[in-house]
Amino acid sequence: MADENDSSDKTEDPTQKRLDDAHGRGDVAKSQEINTWFVIAGGTLVLSTFSGSVGGGILMPLRNLVANSWMIHADGPGLLALAQSLGYAVMAALGVPFLLLAMAAIAGNLVQHRLVWSGESLKPKLSKISLAAGAKRVFGKQAAANFAKGLFKVIALGAVMTAIMWPERHRLESIVHYDPAALLGATTGLTVHLLGAVVAMLAVVAIADYLFQYRQWFERQKMSLQEMKEEFKQSEGDPHVKGRLRQLRQARMKKRMMAAVPKASVIITNPTHYSVALSYERGMSAPLCVAKGVDTIALKIREIAKAHDIPIVENVPLARALYATVEIDAEIPVEHYHAVAEIIGYVMGLKRGLSGRRA
Repeated sequence: MADENDSSDKTEDPTQKRLDDAHGRGDVAKSQEINTWFVIAGGTLVLSTFSGSVGGGILMPLRNLVANSWMIHADGPGLLALAQSLGYAVMAALGVPFLLLAMAAIAGNLVQHRLVWSGESLKPKLSKISLAAGAKRVFGKQAAANFAKGLFKVIALGAVMTAIMWPERHRLESIVHYDPAALLGATTGLTVHLLGAVVAMLAVVAIADYLFQYRQWFERQKMSLQEMKEEFKQSEGDPHVKGRLRQLRQARMKKRMMAAVPKASVIITNPTHYSVALSYERGMSAPLCVAKGVDTIALKIREIAKAHDIPIVENVPLARALYATVEIDAEIPVEHYHAVAEIIGYVMGLKRGLSGRRA
Protein backbone atom coordinates (compact mmCIF):
# COMPACT_ATOMS: atom_id res chain seq x y z
CA MET A 1 0.00 0.00 0.00
CA ALA A 2 2.84 2.36 0.80
CA ASP A 3 4.38 1.73 -2.61
CA GLU A 4 1.07 2.41 -4.31
CA ASN A 5 0.67 5.68 -2.43
CA ASP A 6 4.20 6.70 -3.30
CA SER A 7 3.58 5.94 -6.95
CA SER A 8 0.30 7.82 -6.97
CA ASP A 9 2.02 10.90 -5.52
CA LYS A 10 4.53 10.99 -8.38
CA THR A 11 2.53 13.02 -10.85
CA GLU A 12 5.18 15.46 -12.09
CA ASP A 13 7.36 14.90 -15.15
CA PRO A 14 11.01 14.32 -14.22
CA THR A 15 13.49 17.15 -14.46
CA GLN A 16 16.64 16.91 -16.54
CA LYS A 17 18.66 16.47 -13.34
CA ARG A 18 16.48 13.52 -12.36
CA LEU A 19 17.02 11.91 -15.77
CA ASP A 20 20.78 12.54 -15.59
CA ASP A 21 20.96 11.00 -12.12
CA ALA A 22 19.08 7.94 -13.37
CA HIS A 23 21.52 7.60 -16.26
CA GLY A 24 24.42 7.87 -13.81
CA ARG A 25 22.97 4.95 -11.83
CA GLY A 26 22.65 2.89 -14.99
CA ASP A 27 18.86 3.20 -14.97
CA VAL A 28 18.05 3.80 -18.64
CA ALA A 29 15.23 2.95 -21.04
CA LYS A 30 16.36 -0.23 -22.72
CA SER A 31 14.64 -2.84 -24.88
CA GLN A 32 16.32 -6.20 -25.32
CA GLU A 33 14.36 -6.59 -28.53
CA ILE A 34 16.30 -3.71 -30.07
CA ASN A 35 19.58 -5.49 -29.30
CA THR A 36 18.20 -8.75 -30.69
CA TRP A 37 17.07 -7.04 -33.87
CA PHE A 38 20.46 -5.44 -34.48
CA VAL A 39 22.28 -8.74 -33.93
CA ILE A 40 19.95 -10.68 -36.24
CA ALA A 41 20.05 -7.92 -38.86
CA GLY A 42 23.84 -7.86 -38.61
CA GLY A 43 23.96 -11.64 -38.93
CA THR A 44 21.74 -11.50 -42.01
CA LEU A 45 24.00 -8.85 -43.56
CA VAL A 46 27.11 -10.89 -42.77
CA LEU A 47 25.59 -14.07 -44.16
CA SER A 48 24.45 -12.45 -47.40
CA THR A 49 27.68 -10.51 -47.92
CA PHE A 50 30.49 -12.65 -46.55
CA SER A 51 29.21 -16.21 -46.83
CA GLY A 52 31.22 -16.81 -50.02
CA SER A 53 34.46 -15.28 -48.74
CA VAL A 54 34.16 -17.00 -45.36
CA GLY A 55 33.49 -20.33 -46.98
CA GLY A 56 36.42 -19.87 -49.36
CA GLY A 57 38.71 -18.70 -46.56
CA ILE A 58 38.02 -21.85 -44.57
CA LEU A 59 37.79 -24.22 -47.54
CA MET A 60 41.23 -23.52 -48.96
CA PRO A 61 43.23 -24.39 -45.81
CA LEU A 62 41.16 -27.53 -45.29
CA ARG A 63 41.64 -28.54 -48.93
CA ASN A 64 45.39 -28.02 -48.61
CA LEU A 65 45.34 -30.00 -45.39
CA VAL A 66 43.71 -32.98 -47.09
CA ALA A 67 45.89 -32.72 -50.19
CA ASN A 68 49.12 -32.54 -48.19
CA SER A 69 48.15 -34.74 -45.28
CA TRP A 70 51.10 -37.05 -45.94
CA MET A 71 53.47 -34.17 -45.19
CA ILE A 72 52.04 -33.43 -41.72
CA HIS A 73 54.31 -34.34 -38.84
CA ALA A 74 52.45 -36.31 -36.22
CA ASP A 75 54.71 -35.23 -33.35
CA GLY A 76 53.80 -32.56 -30.80
CA PRO A 77 55.40 -29.52 -32.46
CA GLY A 78 53.99 -30.50 -35.86
CA LEU A 79 50.42 -30.81 -34.57
CA LEU A 80 50.79 -27.53 -32.66
CA ALA A 81 51.94 -25.74 -35.82
CA LEU A 82 49.02 -27.27 -37.74
CA ALA A 83 46.53 -26.09 -35.12
CA GLN A 84 48.01 -22.60 -35.17
CA SER A 85 47.85 -22.33 -38.96
CA LEU A 86 44.23 -23.53 -39.02
CA GLY A 87 43.38 -21.13 -36.20
CA TYR A 88 44.88 -18.18 -38.06
CA ALA A 89 42.99 -19.14 -41.22
CA VAL A 90 39.67 -19.34 -39.37
CA MET A 91 40.34 -16.02 -37.59
CA ALA A 92 41.20 -14.33 -40.89
CA ALA A 93 38.03 -15.64 -42.49
CA LEU A 94 35.71 -14.83 -39.56
CA GLY A 95 37.41 -11.68 -38.23
CA VAL A 96 35.47 -9.10 -40.25
CA PRO A 97 32.06 -10.84 -39.82
CA PHE A 98 32.57 -11.12 -36.05
CA LEU A 99 33.64 -7.46 -35.91
CA LEU A 100 30.45 -6.44 -37.73
CA LEU A 101 28.35 -8.51 -35.33
CA ALA A 102 30.07 -6.87 -32.35
CA MET A 103 29.44 -3.43 -33.83
CA ALA A 104 25.78 -4.36 -34.39
CA ALA A 105 25.46 -5.40 -30.73
CA ILE A 106 27.02 -2.11 -29.58
CA ALA A 107 24.83 -0.10 -31.96
CA GLY A 108 21.76 -1.75 -30.44
CA ASN A 109 22.60 -0.04 -27.15
CA LEU A 110 23.77 3.27 -28.58
CA VAL A 111 20.54 3.91 -30.49
CA GLN A 112 18.61 3.62 -27.21
CA HIS A 113 20.79 5.68 -24.86
CA ARG A 114 24.24 7.17 -24.55
CA LEU A 115 27.06 5.14 -23.03
CA VAL A 116 26.60 4.17 -19.39
CA TRP A 117 29.52 3.69 -17.00
CA SER A 118 28.06 2.64 -13.68
CA GLY A 119 28.66 -0.09 -11.11
CA GLU A 120 25.31 0.48 -9.44
CA SER A 121 23.83 -2.73 -10.84
CA LEU A 122 26.66 -4.76 -9.30
CA LYS A 123 25.88 -3.64 -5.74
CA PRO A 124 23.94 -6.15 -3.62
CA LYS A 125 20.34 -5.15 -2.95
CA LEU A 126 17.89 -6.75 -0.53
CA SER A 127 15.06 -6.06 -2.98
CA LYS A 128 16.56 -8.65 -5.32
CA ILE A 129 15.87 -11.41 -2.77
CA SER A 130 12.60 -9.97 -1.50
CA LEU A 131 9.61 -12.27 -1.97
CA ALA A 132 7.31 -9.31 -2.57
CA ALA A 133 9.63 -7.84 -5.19
CA GLY A 134 10.02 -11.26 -6.80
CA ALA A 135 6.24 -11.74 -6.95
CA LYS A 136 5.89 -8.30 -8.49
CA ARG A 137 8.44 -9.20 -11.16
CA VAL A 138 6.63 -12.48 -11.91
CA PHE A 139 3.07 -11.18 -11.89
CA GLY A 140 3.54 -7.47 -12.59
CA LYS A 141 2.88 -5.39 -15.67
CA GLN A 142 6.38 -6.00 -17.02
CA ALA A 143 5.98 -9.78 -16.75
CA ALA A 144 2.61 -9.65 -18.49
CA ALA A 145 4.10 -7.54 -21.29
CA ASN A 146 7.00 -9.97 -21.70
CA PHE A 147 4.59 -12.93 -21.88
CA ALA A 148 2.43 -11.21 -24.49
CA LYS A 149 5.52 -10.21 -26.45
CA GLY A 150 6.92 -13.75 -26.37
CA LEU A 151 3.59 -15.25 -27.45
CA PHE A 152 3.29 -12.78 -30.32
CA LYS A 153 6.85 -13.52 -31.45
CA VAL A 154 6.22 -17.28 -31.50
CA ILE A 155 3.00 -16.88 -33.47
CA ALA A 156 4.45 -14.30 -35.85
CA LEU A 157 7.66 -16.25 -36.43
CA GLY A 158 5.67 -19.40 -37.08
CA ALA A 159 3.48 -17.57 -39.57
CA VAL A 160 6.47 -16.01 -41.36
CA MET A 161 8.39 -19.26 -41.56
CA THR A 162 5.32 -21.12 -42.80
CA ALA A 163 4.62 -18.49 -45.45
CA ILE A 164 8.19 -18.70 -46.74
CA MET A 165 8.91 -22.42 -46.37
CA TRP A 166 5.59 -23.83 -47.59
CA PRO A 167 6.12 -22.88 -51.25
CA GLU A 168 9.60 -24.45 -50.99
CA ARG A 169 8.43 -27.76 -49.50
CA HIS A 170 8.98 -29.78 -52.67
CA ARG A 171 12.39 -28.27 -53.15
CA LEU A 172 13.32 -29.11 -49.57
CA GLU A 173 12.29 -32.74 -50.10
CA SER A 174 14.76 -33.09 -52.95
CA ILE A 175 17.58 -31.14 -51.31
CA VAL A 176 19.08 -34.32 -49.90
CA HIS A 177 19.93 -35.36 -53.46
CA TYR A 178 21.85 -32.16 -54.23
CA ASP A 179 25.52 -32.18 -55.00
CA PRO A 180 27.50 -30.97 -51.93
CA ALA A 181 28.95 -28.09 -53.95
CA ALA A 182 25.47 -26.80 -54.83
CA LEU A 183 23.99 -27.50 -51.41
CA LEU A 184 25.63 -24.50 -49.74
CA GLY A 185 24.37 -22.02 -52.34
CA ALA A 186 20.81 -23.34 -52.22
CA THR A 187 20.58 -23.32 -48.44
CA THR A 188 22.28 -19.93 -48.14
CA GLY A 189 19.79 -18.22 -50.44
CA LEU A 190 16.83 -19.74 -48.63
CA THR A 191 18.30 -18.86 -45.22
CA VAL A 192 18.91 -15.24 -46.21
CA HIS A 193 15.36 -14.98 -47.54
CA LEU A 194 13.99 -16.40 -44.31
CA LEU A 195 16.17 -14.17 -42.12
CA GLY A 196 15.16 -11.08 -44.11
CA ALA A 197 11.50 -11.76 -43.37
CA VAL A 198 12.31 -12.40 -39.70
CA VAL A 199 14.24 -9.12 -39.47
CA ALA A 200 11.29 -7.22 -40.96
CA MET A 201 8.88 -8.82 -38.49
CA LEU A 202 11.17 -8.29 -35.49
CA ALA A 203 11.56 -4.61 -36.41
CA VAL A 204 7.89 -4.09 -35.56
CA VAL A 205 8.28 -5.99 -32.29
CA ALA A 206 11.45 -4.06 -31.37
CA ILE A 207 9.91 -0.63 -31.99
CA ALA A 208 6.76 -1.47 -30.02
CA ASP A 209 8.80 -2.94 -27.15
CA TYR A 210 11.10 0.08 -26.99
CA LEU A 211 8.15 2.47 -26.80
CA PHE A 212 6.68 0.37 -24.00
CA GLN A 213 9.99 0.15 -22.11
CA TYR A 214 10.58 3.88 -22.49
CA ARG A 215 7.12 4.65 -21.15
CA GLN A 216 7.67 2.35 -18.17
CA TRP A 217 11.06 3.94 -17.48
CA PHE A 218 9.66 7.47 -17.80
CA GLU A 219 6.87 6.63 -15.36
CA ARG A 220 9.46 5.35 -12.85
CA GLN A 221 11.33 8.66 -13.08
CA LYS A 222 8.29 10.81 -12.29
CA MET A 223 8.51 12.94 -9.18
CA SER A 224 6.24 14.01 -6.38
CA LEU A 225 5.81 17.67 -5.48
CA GLN A 226 7.95 17.15 -2.38
CA GLU A 227 10.76 15.68 -4.49
CA MET A 228 10.52 18.66 -6.84
CA LYS A 229 10.91 21.02 -3.90
CA GLU A 230 13.87 19.09 -2.50
CA GLU A 231 15.60 19.08 -5.85
CA PHE A 232 14.98 22.80 -6.24
CA LYS A 233 16.57 23.37 -2.84
CA GLN A 234 19.59 21.30 -3.80
CA SER A 235 20.07 22.91 -7.20
CA GLU A 236 19.14 26.49 -6.37
CA GLY A 237 20.10 26.50 -2.72
CA ASP A 238 18.08 26.50 0.49
CA PRO A 239 16.02 29.74 0.71
CA HIS A 240 17.18 30.28 4.29
CA VAL A 241 20.82 29.93 3.29
CA LYS A 242 20.30 32.20 0.29
CA GLY A 243 18.66 34.78 2.54
CA ARG A 244 21.58 34.65 4.96
CA LEU A 245 24.08 35.04 2.12
CA ARG A 246 22.11 37.98 0.78
CA GLN A 247 22.24 39.62 4.23
CA LEU A 248 26.00 39.11 4.41
CA ARG A 249 26.47 40.61 0.94
CA GLN A 250 24.34 43.62 1.88
CA ALA A 251 26.30 44.07 5.10
CA ARG A 252 29.63 44.02 3.24
CA MET A 253 28.30 46.45 0.64
CA LYS A 254 27.06 48.79 3.36
CA LYS A 255 30.42 48.68 5.12
CA ARG A 256 32.24 49.41 1.86
CA MET A 257 29.87 52.30 1.07
CA MET A 258 30.38 53.91 4.48
CA ALA A 259 34.13 53.66 4.05
CA ALA A 260 33.84 55.48 0.71
CA VAL A 261 31.67 58.36 1.99
CA PRO A 262 34.63 60.42 3.39
CA LYS A 263 36.11 60.41 -0.14
CA ALA A 264 32.94 61.88 -1.66
CA SER A 265 32.84 65.37 -3.14
CA VAL A 266 29.20 66.08 -2.31
CA ILE A 267 26.14 64.42 -0.78
CA ILE A 268 22.88 65.08 -2.64
CA THR A 269 20.01 64.40 -0.32
CA ASN A 270 16.33 64.50 0.35
CA PRO A 271 16.33 65.60 3.98
CA THR A 272 14.08 62.77 5.16
CA HIS A 273 14.68 59.71 2.95
CA TYR A 274 17.41 59.69 0.29
CA SER A 275 21.16 60.30 0.23
CA VAL A 276 23.51 59.88 -2.74
CA ALA A 277 27.28 60.42 -2.33
CA LEU A 278 29.10 61.55 -5.47
CA SER A 279 32.83 61.77 -6.09
CA TYR A 280 34.42 63.95 -8.75
CA GLU A 281 37.98 65.03 -9.57
CA ARG A 282 39.33 67.01 -12.46
CA GLY A 283 39.96 64.81 -15.49
CA MET A 284 37.08 62.43 -14.77
CA SER A 285 34.52 62.04 -17.55
CA ALA A 286 31.61 62.12 -15.10
CA PRO A 287 31.01 61.97 -11.33
CA LEU A 288 30.84 58.52 -9.69
CA CYS A 289 28.28 57.33 -7.18
CA VAL A 290 30.27 55.97 -4.21
CA ALA A 291 27.34 55.42 -1.83
CA LYS A 292 23.58 55.67 -1.70
CA GLY A 293 20.79 54.70 0.64
CA VAL A 294 17.38 55.39 2.07
CA ASP A 295 16.10 56.05 5.58
CA THR A 296 18.60 54.77 8.17
CA ILE A 297 21.40 54.28 5.62
CA ALA A 298 20.73 57.77 4.22
CA LEU A 299 20.92 59.19 7.74
CA LYS A 300 24.20 57.34 8.37
CA ILE A 301 25.68 58.73 5.13
CA ARG A 302 24.77 62.26 6.20
CA GLU A 303 26.29 61.73 9.67
CA ILE A 304 29.59 60.54 8.19
CA ALA A 305 29.56 63.41 5.71
CA LYS A 306 29.10 65.96 8.53
CA ALA A 307 31.91 64.33 10.51
CA HIS A 308 34.29 64.73 7.57
CA ASP A 309 33.04 68.15 6.37
CA ILE A 310 31.59 66.78 3.14
CA PRO A 311 29.12 69.31 1.61
CA ILE A 312 25.47 68.23 1.78
CA VAL A 313 23.12 69.67 -0.83
CA GLU A 314 19.37 69.21 -0.59
CA ASN A 315 17.72 68.52 -3.94
CA VAL A 316 14.67 66.31 -3.62
CA PRO A 317 13.97 65.41 -7.28
CA LEU A 318 17.65 64.92 -8.15
CA ALA A 319 18.29 62.74 -5.07
CA ARG A 320 15.35 60.52 -5.94
CA ALA A 321 16.35 60.32 -9.61
CA LEU A 322 19.98 59.47 -8.89
CA TYR A 323 19.04 56.82 -6.34
CA ALA A 324 16.75 55.14 -8.85
CA THR A 325 19.06 55.26 -11.89
CA VAL A 326 22.70 55.03 -10.80
CA GLU A 327 24.52 52.02 -9.30
CA ILE A 328 27.35 52.01 -6.79
CA ASP A 329 30.76 52.74 -8.41
CA ALA A 330 29.02 53.74 -11.65
CA GLU A 331 28.98 57.08 -13.48
CA ILE A 332 25.83 59.14 -13.28
CA PRO A 333 23.50 59.02 -16.33
CA VAL A 334 23.92 61.61 -19.05
CA GLU A 335 20.55 63.19 -18.41
CA HIS A 336 21.71 64.31 -14.94
CA TYR A 337 25.03 65.83 -16.06
CA HIS A 338 23.75 69.42 -16.10
CA ALA A 339 22.07 69.36 -12.68
CA VAL A 340 25.01 67.58 -11.00
CA ALA A 341 27.54 69.85 -12.74
CA GLU A 342 25.83 72.91 -11.27
CA ILE A 343 25.95 71.41 -7.79
CA ILE A 344 29.60 70.33 -8.06
CA GLY A 345 30.51 73.72 -9.51
CA TYR A 346 28.76 75.35 -6.57
CA VAL A 347 30.60 73.08 -4.09
CA MET A 348 33.97 73.75 -5.69
CA GLY A 349 33.23 77.46 -5.60
CA LEU A 350 32.53 77.21 -1.86
CA LYS A 351 35.79 75.32 -1.33
CA ARG A 352 37.75 77.96 -3.26
CA GLY A 353 36.05 80.71 -1.24
CA LEU A 354 36.90 79.00 2.00
CA SER A 355 40.50 78.54 0.86
CA GLY A 356 40.73 82.23 -0.03
CA ARG A 357 39.42 83.35 3.34
CA ARG A 358 41.88 81.11 5.18
CA ALA A 359 44.70 82.48 3.08
